Amino acid sequence: MSQDAAFLTDFHHAATIGATDNDGVDRQAATDLDGDVRRWFAGWFQDRGRRVLVDEIGNMFGLFEWREGAPFVLVGSHLDTQPLGGRFDGSYGVIAGMHVAAQIDEAITAGDQEAPRYNLAVVNWFNEEGARFAPSVMGSSVFAGLFELEQMLDVQDLEGVSVRKALADIGFLGSDDGPEAVGYAEIHIEQGRILEREGIDLGVVDRSWYTQKLDIEVLGEQSHTGATAMADRRDALVGASEIVLMVRQVTQDFPEEALVSSVGQLVVEPNSPIVVARRVHLVADLRSGDPEIVQQARQTLLDKIEALAARDNLVINVKDFDVRPIRHFPTAGVELAESVVEGLGLTSRRVQTMAGHDSVALNTMVPSAMLFIPSVDGVSHCEREFSTDEDMVKGLAALKGLVQEMLSGKFVDDGR
Repeated sequence: MSQDAAFLTDFHHAATIGATDNDGVDRQAATDLDGDVRRWFAGWFQDRGRRVLVDEIGNMFGLFEWREGAPFVLVGSHLDTQPLGGRFDGSYGVIAGMHVAAQIDEAITAGDQEAPRYNLAVVNWFNEEGARFAPSVMGSSVFAGLFELEQMLDVQDLEGVSVRKALADIGFLGSDDGPEAVGYAEIHIEQGRILEREGIDLGVVDRSWYTQKLDIEVLGEQSHTGATAMADRRDALVGASEIVLMVRQVTQDFPEEALVSSVGQLVVEPNSPIVVARRVHLVADLRSGDPEIVQQARQTLLDKIEALAARDNLVINVKDFDVRPIRHFPTAGVELAESVVEGLGLTSRRVQTMAGHDSVALNTMVPSAMLFIPSVDGVSHCEREFSTDEDMVKGLAALKGLVQEMLSGKFVDDGR
């Protein structure tokens, strides 16, 4: 079997773990299915005689050690998914990293290349998606020192299960120290349509967008849907519904696509068909390449929410949540990635990532680089998410070239 075929075989096999009826994957963090894919990941390395570490937040590291005592370049992404999510988001980057490591190791074993300056660790970061446990990008942020470990272990899902208990239940509440990292590389699907629209092979990420979330609690009064006069109702769900529309409408105050915003989750209490809702919890997500735009949108929403609360006799509590500044990826890494792509005869362009990724967290800790491959129709976080085998293989080659350079010290040594 060729190296590309071996990669595609593993990629498509992993997509069967938690597969949905419509070719997606539902494999949320620290569920039984996440445990299944984690055991597959660990077994892949163990079959090759390689150690696997699991740290205290559940991050997994498969180690290729060629120089005793040398630190590690990290490569990877995440294997958890959104509910009814896609096969590609996260998983592509992990499995590409696995096969990059295997191909480099095969060349070293065969004597076709010398052992590089640094060792290599392939990473499956815990709870990147944040679907079951908020905030997202949890495991890599703990590793990078951005989130506090004990606080994250105490986070609970909607059923009251903590991260600590969920990881223990599937056997991945680890105790290992993670490897000493000197650099990080990640490849991912674009989750947008720039590359597809422009017919470009790969995107080289040069910065992330500013993110601001608002944690919103709407408090009304529980009452009978059939017996309470309309004038006497304090309906938290009606108030929350207006806020959902406000969050969408605020984008119209700015140039097209300058701001994206949405509410993705509502928790309604008591959620009975004959009871006016007494409480609704929701999170608004605001993102832009310009922090000032986000701040203006935030203030507009706060003003409108205050007026709504007064008008409808509601109590609405709003807290800032998961605020993430713009992170610029090092120019040396961007230029190195562009050079690698050009050397393969492929095309690239610089892109910004609107979504959060593990590379954004790692970029605060060690020199980091990120590549994108095209997404068909720009669709993501749903079962229809798709990238072609051809594009995945091109990305695999680019990632291998980038990692090879980083293992030799290129760009990585800038941060040491």
